[in-house]
Amino acid sequence: MLVVVAATLMLQHSTATDGAGNSRVAKLGCLDKCGNVSIPYPFGIRDKGCFREGLEVKCSPDNVAILAHSSEIPLLEINLNLGQARVQSNVARLRINITGLDDVQSFYFEVGPSFTVSGAKNMFTAIGCATVASIMRRPHELSSITSTCGSFCYQEDSIDNGTKCFGRGCCQSPTAFLHHLGNPEVKKFSPCSYAFVAEEGSFEFDRSYVKSNNFEKHYKPRLVLDWVVGQETCVEAKKKDTGSSYACASTNSVCIDVPGLGYRCSCSAGYDGNPYLDGGCKDIDECYTLPLPCKKGGQCSNTNGSYTCTCPRGTHSDDAKSLPCTPTDDNGPNKMVIGISVGLICLLVAIFTVLSACQKRKLAKEKERFFKQNGGQILYQQILSKKVDTVTLFSIEQLKKATDNFDKSRELGVGGNGTVYKGILEDNRVVAVKRSRIGNVDRADEFVQEIIILSQINHRNVVRLLGCCLEVEVPILVYEYIPNGTLFQLIHGNHGGRQPISLEARLKMAQESAEALSYLHLSTNRPIVHGDVKSLNILLDEDYMAKVTDFGASRILPKDAVQLMTMVQGTLGYLDPEYLQERKLTEKSDVYSFGVVLLELITRKMAISFEGPEEEKGLASSFLQALRESRVTCLLDTSIVGVGLEAPLQEVVELASWCLSSKGEDRPSMTQVADKLKAVRSTWREALLLQHNEIEQHLAVELAASSSSFGLPPTMYWTAGMMGLDIEAPG
Repeated sequence: MLVVVAATLMLQHSTATDGAGNSRVAKLGCLDKCGNVSIPYPFGIRDKGCFREGLEVKCSPDNVAILAHSSEIPLLEINLNLGQARVQSNVARLRINITGLDDVQSFYFEVGPSFTVSGAKNMFTAIGCATVASIMRRPHELSSITSTCGSFCYQEDSIDNGTKCFGRGCCQSPTAFLHHLGNPEVKKFSPCSYAFVAEEGSFEFDRSYVKSNNFEKHYKPRLVLDWVVGQETCVEAKKKDTGSSYACASTNSVCIDVPGLGYRCSCSAGYDGNPYLDGGCKDIDECYTLPLPCKKGGQCSNTNGSYTCTCPRGTHSDDAKSLPCTPTDDNGPNKMVIGISVGLICLLVAIFTVLSACQKRKLAKEKERFFKQNGGQILYQQILSKKVDTVTLFSIEQLKKATDNFDKSRELGVGGNGTVYKGILEDNRVVAVKRSRIGNVDRADEFVQEIIILSQINHRNVVRLLGCCLEVEVPILVYEYIPNGTLFQLIHGNHGGRQPISLEARLKMAQESAEALSYLHLSTNRPIVHGDVKSLNILLDEDYMAKVTDFGASRILPKDAVQLMTMVQGTLGYLDPEYLQERKLTEKSDVYSFGVVLLELITRKMAISFEGPEEEKGLASSFLQALRESRVTCLLDTSIVGVGLEAPLQEVVELASWCLSSKGEDRPSMTQVADKLKAVRSTWREALLLQHNEIEQHLAVELAASSSSFGLPPTMYWTAGMMGLDIEAPG
């Protein structure tokens, strides 16, 4: 059971900082001392005009200075420069007899709103064994405890020996509610507990204090208070200045904010004195106050708020305050040579500066020309008018810095439309920077419109466009960075020892890609045709979620939903035959290309092969031929052909065949494709999960042995293998 005694510090504000310095100037006709304590204005005694509100000092008949708004606290010293005051405090005592509480001496430390106990300058100390002490903002309210320390020693020989407090007999906390644990053995050698706040470094512990019955009578702690002249900020005090309400109005004084407390005043640099009195800040004569105001040979001259140093005739120094004066060299010929050399150097510097300025001007004009050529002004106006805040206009210098000047080691991939680099921006964001190879400056309006629309696409399965750079000949696009490579690498990588990927994982990535294309076709103001759907343009994030990317061949369809193309763009093996023949780009062109990606997922064969007979080089044509001859099973990846998977595989084969219809009007929409894939996964979920678990068990057994020789956990090899990634054994 705990016996409690309250010894509370009534803290009105938060703590402040420490320092040193003095100024002792009172108002004319006011007392400037009480006993041996100097009382400088804004503090004062008796007359109201001698002090500012909240800073009154009482002088007792015994000539003891006391803060008027405190609980009779003796004042020891006032520091004007740092806004601090030292006062004398008391010690709280709790005495426990064997039978219980015997004697309680609590104290309340209360100061006015202009003061706060300095946390940086004071330490909270407790003395005794089996003792816990706390500082409270309000008496007898446990919720207002701000600092606590505990001292525990249950045998007399366990008390700390020395002048420091380490928690055995004495404890300290950096910034009083007092507990004494009822232990009869402790009471025999430690009958009392004490708590007090004192200036840091002013108290040295002695183990005899733990055994004392009257420690509070012999030790009177002193502590440091921070004070302010007003409770407003400097700005607020200046605004409401009426007459003498603003304390820092005197010449050569400045106002200093004390966060959470108010403000105080200080003399400006180069002045000293009392900043609260008119004319109280006097110029410091640094020539006499500083030990060495000038370096060797320098002559000091005082000025208002500062001083100057000059060298005598025949000597010189670049800065006599910090460098010594040295004899002047009167050698004329040497001076001439030096003068000519300096002149030539200045001429060369001037020529270089002019050439550099011309080069910079030329580069700036070139950047401006490219910016206009690529639709930069149109884009800027669109951003302002549409209030688009997702497009960032990057400078070429920013992107060069982010990619190490487009270093080859930063290349993420090279495609038909350009090269993609990994970049790290100044805010540490990782991005993908795409430099296109071919620019078409004749369609700047359309290019800008595409950037505006693509920047507003917000779909989890579409790589987000972050911004662009238009001050180069071919615009550079900046996308979010996707870390796990492409779907092409997952399907076709590591040909020598590819591990199987479950049908469920393949259908999941196919569904996510289809949902992204459906969103582009239907969910924007005007349909967007991707124009180059392929497994290389489907990225995988850290969770292997599919994200469609590379809109270099994309087009925003006109109202009739058909785009006539003068030049066919796309990738061999994925191109829609109808698009090739009629030059008409529609949403159904993306459907055909997606059908080829679907075939890659279920056959694990590339879209086009340069080996074998001519009719077997294209995956789409090989598949349709096999479908007509009822031998599709021969093309399927053997790792997903198994008992229970015939039905879902048949549905995926039929969906791929539908997507590859020769006429666009006979193909499904991307929405229908996405819904079909979702339905297949939902209907055959148990069979798909069963296959996934079988693959997992097979790989766990197969890789358990090899992992020990490779030095990596089996789980790491299994995860990489399931995703089709290359892992080489160490060595």
